[in-house]
Amino acid sequence: MSEGILYVVATPLGNLDDITRRALKVLSDVDVIAAEDTRHSRTLLSKYDISTPCVAVHEHNERRVADKLVADLCGGKTIALISDAGTPLISDPGYYLVATARQQGCSIVPIPGPSALVCALSVSGLPSDRFVFEGFLPSRSAARKRHLQSLCAEQRTIIFYESPHRIEASLQDMSEIFGGQRQAVLARELTKMFETVIADTLQDLLLKVQQDVNQKKGEMVILVQGAAVENDNSDVTVVETLQVLLEELPLKQAVALTAKLTGGKRNQIYEMAVGMVRGEGKE
Repeated sequence: MSEGILYVVATPLGNLDDITRRALKVLSDVDVIAAEDTRHSRTLLSKYDISTPCVAVHEHNERRVADKLVADLCGGKTIALISDAGTPLISDPGYYLVATARQQGCSIVPIPGPSALVCALSVSGLPSDRFVFEGFLPSRSAARKRHLQSLCAEQRTIIFYESPHRIEASLQDMSEIFGGQRQAVLARELTKMFETVIADTLQDLLLKVQQDVNQKKGEMVILVQGAAVENDNSDVTVVETLQVLLEELPLKQAVALTAKLTGGKRNQIYEMAVGMVRGEGKE
């Protein structure tokens, strides 16, 4: 193992058998492990008899601790960065440490492995050739709705993380903004004992969460099918056409004319138009 290297190490989402042999070797050989929660990570390290010293690096202390860790890297020490689960930096701490180490010219090596968003996408049944990851939505309803409205015309599969106490409200807002018939998937507790992957419309997913308290527990990934793709035979996209017509015409007329010009489905264009209008505060 070379000196002065920061290893960004992916760890299991829940099933501890999902760790790679390369990750185990790195965690055993480095000088120190920078862990999001040292108590949480101790379960994994104990299972594989890894006694490497740990230091906590989380959202509340990262900037303060990162400078010391980068100084250690520059002095020749090796450090492994891990989060509580999955790949570090993906909605987890570590960005400042990695960015600072990069600025100082330190060597940074990825040790790939589990990632909840990729895990969920692979079994969702939604288009996986193009997707966008949005992380956690805003906690306040108004801000959450504004953010969702900005995604109304997004044609790629949209992936979110969500917490148990906000899952119902988020699905409610998605159903309202994207339309209740938009296809979606709720992936919960991936790789764990109570893993569930439910595919349905946003409207029906909301009902299932409301009716089953178990669907409000654990770590969650929500995947939403992207907006309808424009007619391939049209030189102008649905989105571009709709944006221009909304500037000059009432919403219903703009929707009808866009559908006629592009061959798109009127109900899908209408949902897109409503999102655009709300996003500009014209209601």
